[in-house]
Amino acid sequence: MSATAPTPAYKIGIVKQVLSGDTIIIRKQPQGGPPPEKVIALSGITAPKLARQRTANNDTETKDEPFAWEAREFLRKKLVGKEVIFTAEKPPNSATREYGSVWAGKDPTKSENMTESLLAEGLVKVREGGRNIPQLKRLVEIEEVARSQGKGIWGSDLQSHVRDIKWSIENPKQFVNKFNGQPVKAIIEYVRDGSTVRLCLLPDYTPVTLMLSGIRCPAVKQDGDSEPYAEEARFFLESKLLQKEVDVILESVNNNNLVGTILHPQGNIAEALLKQGFARCVDWSIAVMKSGASTLRAAERSAKEAKLRIWTNYVSNAPVIAAKDKEFTATVMEVVNGDALVVKMPTNVQKKIFLASIRPPREKNSPDEEGKQSPRPKGFKPLYDIPWMYEAREFLRKKLIGKKVNVMVDYIQPAKDNFPEKTCCTVVAGGTNIAEALVSKGYATVVRYRNDNDQRSSHYDKLLEAELKAQKSVIGIHAKKDIPTHRIQDTSGDSAKAKKFFPFLKRAQKTEAVVEFVASGSRMRLYIPKESVLVTFLLAGINCPRGARPAIGGGGMQEAEPFGDEALQFTKEKCLQRDVNVTIEEMDKAGNFIGWLWIENENLSISLVEHGLASMHHTAETSEYARTIKNAEENAMKKRIGLWKDFVEVEKEIEKERSAPIQDRVVKYEKVVVTEITNEGIFYAQNMELGNKLESLMDKIHQEFKTNAPLPGSYVPRKGQICAARFTLDDQWYRAKIEKITEDKMAQIFYIDYGNREVVSPTRLAPLPPGTEREPPYATEYTLAGVKFPTDNDDRHEAVRAFSTDALNKKLLLNMEIRGTPVAVTLVDPTTNADIGKNLIREGLVLMENTHEYRLSIMLAEYRAAQDHAKISRLNLWRHGDITDDDAVEFGARR
Repeated sequence: MSATAPTPAYKIGIVKQVLSGDTIIIRKQPQGGPPPEKVIALSGITAPKLARQRTANNDTETKDEPFAWEAREFLRKKLVGKEVIFTAEKPPNSATREYGSVWAGKDPTKSENMTESLLAEGLVKVREGGRNIPQLKRLVEIEEVARSQGKGIWGSDLQSHVRDIKWSIENPKQFVNKFNGQPVKAIIEYVRDGSTVRLCLLPDYTPVTLMLSGIRCPAVKQDGDSEPYAEEARFFLESKLLQKEVDVILESVNNNNLVGTILHPQGNIAEALLKQGFARCVDWSIAVMKSGASTLRAAERSAKEAKLRIWTNYVSNAPVIAAKDKEFTATVMEVVNGDALVVKMPTNVQKKIFLASIRPPREKNSPDEEGKQSPRPKGFKPLYDIPWMYEAREFLRKKLIGKKVNVMVDYIQPAKDNFPEKTCCTVVAGGTNIAEALVSKGYATVVRYRNDNDQRSSHYDKLLEAELKAQKSVIGIHAKKDIPTHRIQDTSGDSAKAKKFFPFLKRAQKTEAVVEFVASGSRMRLYIPKESVLVTFLLAGINCPRGARPAIGGGGMQEAEPFGDEALQFTKEKCLQRDVNVTIEEMDKAGNFIGWLWIENENLSISLVEHGLASMHHTAETSEYARTIKNAEENAMKKRIGLWKDFVEVEKEIEKERSAPIQDRVVKYEKVVVTEITNEGIFYAQNMELGNKLESLMDKIHQEFKTNAPLPGSYVPRKGQICAARFTLDDQWYRAKIEKITEDKMAQIFYIDYGNREVVSPTRLAPLPPGTEREPPYATEYTLAGVKFPTDNDDRHEAVRAFSTDALNKKLLLNMEIRGTPVAVTLVDPTTNADIGKNLIREGLVLMENTHEYRLSIMLAEYRAAQDHAKISRLNLWRHGDITDDDAVEFGARR
């Protein structure tokens, strides 16, 4: 057979794989069904042998012969996946292998002959015993040229072309961590099935088995029938990747097999397998992916909807939820354990929802010898006695109570085994998935589902990822030590125990507490963290109607007293699970504590009376709040609200109208220069009319220190003193007030004429020249009226940055609006006549702050319109929707 020209009987095929420098596998053009394959050995030549690993069937481990890898790679790079022309002839003594020639192209007269190319590069040699065969004369001539040029195997430094192959990895997990999620070059050497391959990692030639992250294809069985579509999935992957150079991201280890993502030139190959219906998502490995889990889920979903291949008989069990019920905004009223919330809908209806796909901390109750769960001890309180339950509840309580959240219903779990139906949702506050934040802290675990179960969180993969991080950090319920315990004393219904706590609770001026339960408008259960005690607490000074309640000794429900249910709801919305302050004055015979309660400086007894939901009790007449409660009651009577709805007044007016006529806003601009803006949005400004005086003062100070330089260290600073300080940036002297002496003897100072602060060494301080200390400060502290800066650090930083751009070191017009500390003002840019505060609100960088100053109502209406514009345009703070009352919500590791 001639090796230099094709015989008339040449064939066309696609190279599937290069086995060595002289042997390849070609797929012939199919005539229907799977394409047939041929193993073709190039006629007339032999290539250096590749290394062999020791296996169960091969006891001998060998190394590469010199240039064996280069010869294989030469063919691989030129041929794999390419269409070729080839001749093939099977000798009588060969079972599967055929011999022939291969041309890289479609026209054998113009295409590259691979046998000749290998010989020309010195990567193979003419077969022994064939040098005298006339048909191989041209091959011998090509070999002699390569030999004379010292190419390839004919060179001198042959050992440098032998790979040092690392056949095994001692510590797979450490090996994966070494790459830190960075892509690694690799060559796919073998496809076991659609989701498992054998590859060679470069440049160290490390052979590894890799399972694709996030998916599983049907299994190919060597003995017996493979799973449906297993062979098709393997062929799909082979046709795309076999012996291709790819990027691999190593992500985890499973039974000494590496788990990772293979990046095809067109993207993630796992996504392609899913789209074609060759694979399904696998929860355990999708959690280890560095990115792309959502695209895999989307690809699987599209294949399911199209009923492709493995999904031919797929029927979804995902719930059908009406669009109007699918997503809504609500206010969190209560946290129930660690996985449920009671929220108030926009319709004012309260609804209990569950965080989808998570499970709160569970009771570790070991079974007895018969396998039954041990009974709970007397007085067992799940919130305090189940490890991490209290921490989970507190995490949610502090972040969510009273806040607005966005709720997306993921699925509805039907009623089962005496458990009611559950609405399971994804809850987002301030852009953070609450369930994800909870799991990332180790305060909850993720529910595991069957692969065919679609009733799960819409952010399920993020939950798995958060759980994996918490497990690695060994925090929360994953911790092995430092498990929190809460030994709680409960005085409810135990007057003897209550008496032990009463003396020192009464002595305290105000005690911090958490309202755990509200029984009626004036009766609740408090947890006092400082003493680790639960108490029943009654509001002092008022008579409050009781709501509907179970009758003592059973027998159904007692009807609510008039406005009792309204009073109960009022107190629940105000106080339930809120941080409050209480002053305890008395204790009744049943061990209930009686006193006053404040929620954000609001006296709850007075508030109930103001809203007509309680009346004044005679015991209030001797209290310091007697006059206030009386006035509140009289006002409620006048308004005919609540208890006084049908009240008929038989006497003359209780008192004359006390409200003064509303005054108009006064605009009297003052020219100022803003010299400093703090991180909280407070700013300092100088009156421009006093500019000459300030310059004269500075000249006097500078001249004095230039003439009589102070001796460094001679001045002993004390807190509160006014002195001279040498500013770090320009080394000039200015007037400053010493605010604090730090532990390392440094001085924290405030430059009274400019409003900035810094910490300096005492050597940079000195007494002021006589007469200069009596001048009043030239920088005055102000805040923007009607403007509230965000509490989130990043959002506030952005708002202050914009404020500084608009105002810092600029000549502006200032108008005083509200007296106070600091004075609230408006700032106007005279060049544009723009209200700077209103512009910040309009850009969505700050919030509008309501005030009861009626004379500012027109200005505030303009501010409100500016804020509405920012909301509608989804600008900055409003980019995720309405964040009113929720601009400071932040959680965990994004979230």
